[in-house]
Amino acid sequence: MARSAGYWQRQWVKAASVVYTVLCCMRVIVLSWFGRISQAQADAAMRGWAQVIIRLSQIRWRVHGEAPDFTDGRRYMLMCNHSSHYDIPMSLVAVPGSVRMLAKKELYKIPFFGRAIRACGNPAIDRENRQQAKRDLDKAKALMEQGIVLWMSPEGTRSPDGQLQSLKRGGFLLAAETEAIIVPVVIKGVHKVLPAGTRELNLGQDVDVFIGQPLDSRDYPGRAYRQLMQQVETQMRELLD
Repeated sequence: MARSAGYWQRQWVKAASVVYTVLCCMRVIVLSWFGRISQAQADAAMRGWAQVIIRLSQIRWRVHGEAPDFTDGRRYMLMCNHSSHYDIPMSLVAVPGSVRMLAKKELYKIPFFGRAIRACGNPAIDRENRQQAKRDLDKAKALMEQGIVLWMSPEGTRSPDGQLQSLKRGGFLLAAETEAIIVPVVIKGVHKVLPAGTRELNLGQDVDVFIGQPLDSRDYPGRAYRQLMQQVETQMRELLD
């Protein structure tokens, strides 16, 4: 049964999560001093971190649907709803393959964390700098060609109540530019673990991860990407309901 954690238990889980995250980041940073971290090392580091974070919160999770074969040579993007800080670790433990977060450039400024996610190959797209955006786009393409699956939230910001917000077009333009296949993913119930705007922590929460049907961006050329947005949003709302 899901239950609200008491004050000291809540503080312990939060502190343990932060300390473990810092330790994982330091390990990755140290590894990077001895050369570039391999894809397998980055996979193990990120998935291992996610498993412990989920275990600390005692989340009971289930996966519905089946992910495509991410090793078929195509480029893939996971478009996931965003309602909790636990969305990324849940995606890492529930979805197979080499998943990397399409990070906001501000995350790179966080001590330890920023350097670690960069070392693990999590890219960022700086749309404000045209030349840098071109280099970032080329890097994202190269990563996907190596079998990396990019994770992103098309909502842009966290939903406070778990309901799907309006989708932003940026991710769909990126999918069109990279000719990627979009896989809609919906995580339901995770917003109750650490509700937005509160200090509550609910342990043992049931969380369901729904994997939708892949959509090939090549089927929506030019301005038809808006139809692609609508198809993804329709799938995500159906999965959420």
